Amino acid sequence: MSNNNVVITKKARENMVKARAGAIALPKIVGMAFGDGGVQDGAVMSPTEGQAELRHELYRKEVDSYEFVTDTTCRYKCTLSETELANESISEVGLYDADGNIVCIKSFTEKGKDDDLEMTFTLDDIF
Repeated sequence: MSNNNVVITKKARENMVKARAGAIALPKIVGMAFGDGGVQDGAVMSPTEGQAELRHELYRKEVDSYEFVTDTTCRYKCTLSETELANESISEVGLYDADGNIVCIKSFTEKGKDDDLEMTFTLDDIF
């Protein structure tokens, strides 16, 4: 991914190379993790490939759906209900696999989550 606010983690790349060799089965993406640690002093902090977790994780939820938007891109969607993360500011999101490993992290400006609305997040896994 070319955006410097998105990174495929080292753990994800380790799993991919092992799966290609047939040493392991690649765990599927099952959910999104949400956090408020993507911004410091008003500036978006770029995630690093060595991160094994969000800077400050608040919540995890299974993805609602996924779709292949191109031959090499899968788009994951996850909707937070009115009560989930109500009155929080979300500034980082990550995809996690069936083993619980964060495999992709995106940081962004703070998004306030009011308690009277749903909020849908999408994250593209691009190869």
